[in-house]
Amino acid sequence: MEQPIRHNTPSMQKANQPGIYTTIIVGVLIAMVGTYLRFAFDSFMLSLVSWIILFVGAVVSIAGVFKILKA
Repeated sequence: MEQPIRHNTPSMQKANQPGIYTTIIVGVLIAMVGTYLRFAFDSFMLSLVSWIILFVGAVVSIAGVFKILKA
């Protein structure tokens, strides 16, 4: 007989913490700003800064996803 799926396990509660999803949303917003800056103006320095901002946003978002996977 199959075991029923339990949705109240400690790992599920940890994975569903609002702080983790806030981290992902902040990372996505930072990446969106970096993407906008890439296409807004045309200068070498702004393009370099926008790539850095985009990379930071991606790292923050991925860190939030790994927090969920670690739970």
